Amino acid sequence: MVYDRRMTFELSREHEEFRRTVRDFAETVIAPHVPQWDKDHHFPTGVVQQMGDLGLFGLVAPEEYGGAGLAPEDGPFTSLCLAIEELGRVDQSMGITLEAGVGLGINPILSFGTEEQKQAWLPDLVSGQRLAGFGLTEPGAGSDAGATRTKAVVDGDSWVVNGSKQFITNSGSDITSLVTVTARTGTREDGSAEVSAIVLPAGTPGFLVEPAYDKLGWHISDTHPLTFEDCRVPVGNLLGERGRGYAQFLAILDDGRVAIAALAVGLIQACVDLCVEYAGDRQTFGGPIGRKQGVAFQIADLEVMLHASRLLTYRAAAMKDAMGTPGGPSMKDFKHAASIAKLYTSESAVTATRIATQVFGGYGFMEEYAVARFYRDAKILEIGEGTSEVQRMLIARGLGLPVE
Repeated sequence: MVYDRRMTFELSREHEEFRRTVRDFAETVIAPHVPQWDKDHHFPTGVVQQMGDLGLFGLVAPEEYGGAGLAPEDGPFTSLCLAIEELGRVDQSMGITLEAGVGLGINPILSFGTEEQKQAWLPDLVSGQRLAGFGLTEPGAGSDAGATRTKAVVDGDSWVVNGSKQFITNSGSDITSLVTVTARTGTREDGSAEVSAIVLPAGTPGFLVEPAYDKLGWHISDTHPLTFEDCRVPVGNLLGERGRGYAQFLAILDDGRVAIAALAVGLIQACVDLCVEYAGDRQTFGGPIGRKQGVAFQIADLEVMLHASRLLTYRAAAMKDAMGTPGGPSMKDFKHAASIAKLYTSESAVTATRIATQVFGGYGFMEEYAVARFYRDAKILEIGEGTSEVQRMLIARGLGLPVE
């Protein structure tokens, strides 16, 4: 799909074929096992690696690191969003595993790493045989990432890292190879913290993966708090320019917001599909409940949310693919579109699951029905990769308002 200021978004034949491929994989390989995996909080390592074999982790990476090497006009980021959407339509946890594996694991190294770092880490990550995490959030530093307390000091030829991170996806699985973390590496002249990004390989002494969270949703996703106790890594593990870690991670989050929007689109599509089927089958008062306006109109509202959410997401994805091309959008325009897509789709997803649960009535409250799982999974979409409040702040700033 090509960015077009006329906003006529039609997927290419190649994108539609790719969507069908991912949908078939999701429905045949993932969907049959999701209820049990969700119940057991089981992270299916083998299936994640099958996603790698399908090329899903390499969609935005160059060929020299094992990626697809797609040109901007081929829409690599749009392809990634389509994959996340189709996985999320079956299970949100598997969708976020891909989203975080690429957007938060691969992209920091791909965007800011040295050639040596790229050669060392990317091939295994791009192939999907290993995963990487993104350590930004701390107990006292979430949306206010500048409040980072994790510290890193140079000792000889090493960084020594102490601190903690929380809510880190793909950080403690059997195939996790590294986590890129932000840490205070000094103090600027104005007294503010100098924050840098450092790559911490899994298994490094002092890199402690705490027990997995008992989460409301995303039960299949691998999510842990991390603790660093005199964790020593080479000085060459600095990612990008010293003191630019915070800015680097903010840039990474712009892409991630669109990817989260794609995950939300998959969830809304699932709600539409489930409700249409149920409303046609469920019989009350002598006929299907879909015959009642009270039910049919709610499902119609879901369809409107779906179309609006999908268009906002595809627009932002197309803008990302067109960045840097002649006539392409500016970074400012893309950031604005990313926040709009993330805000609208995530809040629509939460509303969609509430409506779907209501359509199912008492059955919607039962774990044997997928709408209950989607209801649990939806809320985090309004929080992760920038809360709704942060998105509103960014959108307002984009309009020139002096909001703090």
